[in-house]
Amino acid sequence: MACLRASLAAAAAASRTTATPYTMPFLSSACSSLRSYSPSASRISLRFFAASPLRPHMYLNLQTGVGLVRAFSGKPSATSSASDPSQLKSARKDIEELLRTTFCHPIMIRLGWHDAGTYDKNIKEWPRRGGANGSLRFEGELKHAANAGLVNALALLQPIKDRYPGITYADLFQLASATAVEAAGGPKIRMKYGRKDVTEPEQCPEEGRLPDAGPPSPAGHLRAVFYRMGLDDKEIVALSGAHTLGRARPDRSGWGKAETKYTKDGPGAPGGHSWTVQWLQFDNSYFQDIKERRDKDLLVLPTDAALFEDPSFKVYAERYAEDQDAFFEDYAEAHAKLSNLGAEFDPPQGFSIDGVPNSPEV
Repeated sequence: MACLRASLAAAAAASRTTATPYTMPFLSSACSSLRSYSPSASRISLRFFAASPLRPHMYLNLQTGVGLVRAFSGKPSATSSASDPSQLKSARKDIEELLRTTFCHPIMIRLGWHDAGTYDKNIKEWPRRGGANGSLRFEGELKHAANAGLVNALALLQPIKDRYPGITYADLFQLASATAVEAAGGPKIRMKYGRKDVTEPEQCPEEGRLPDAGPPSPAGHLRAVFYRMGLDDKEIVALSGAHTLGRARPDRSGWGKAETKYTKDGPGAPGGHSWTVQWLQFDNSYFQDIKERRDKDLLVLPTDAALFEDPSFKVYAERYAEDQDAFFEDYAEAHAKLSNLGAEFDPPQGFSIDGVPNSPEV
């Protein structure tokens, strides 16, 4: 673990700039910029958080980040196909430590979503169909507008990848995403592993497959994007509930306020506009707050409002606002399904790492 802390300290030293932090969790591309990110997320409640030992401002500007990505983006796993189960189990422990020290839960969730969310069910050929294949590590895909700031997630995970070369990037991204949900208080997600990595930047999907936060027809846009992935209305609403984490910032997205009474003091970098009061805790308050819309210090994007305006979406949004257990159950299933989209597994059925002994550090 001392080795992990040393790696994190090195990453923090490399990442200090004067950029403004980005703190929105995942898919809403209109709420991102090509600048930077500041990790922040919670396990239980804001009042239990201490300042990160890596400073509350931890970011990479695009030029520095791309330099780091060029250093590792072309390297496939040492296994050349699937991942080593014991190394994945050990990597999960290191990710848990990373989350405790940097509060980077939102960006890790977003990383997993964005690697998988390029999947097109109408394209059968791998890897042209997109999906969870590790392609997001390549510079060209990182420069897609929807992926702004994700270079920071890669920089944080690369020391773990170096320590465990027998795992693929595709598995590492999804492992980090699921672990972040659970560490923030969310449901246990039944994951499988063994995803193959793409090996060349030419195998990256074209830009434009990820959702926007403020399209002209929010419900129609959500369906167009998520139906292309093979997801349905229930899964769209359940996955939207992960906006219970994080904040948007108007200086980069045009959405929300510069700060609110809930964000002005942090933790992490202060400011931004959150969807929920306890914006570092994974729960069902996102649905409750959108439904009530009584607090102007809480953000509601057009795609959020659509969940209670569209008749089909509303059925699920109402249910999740009333029943957190139902939300957690449906979210866990939808997240697991998303994490497998487009993936090529070796072995073909994949494998679980629960019950697998930890690997010694490699």
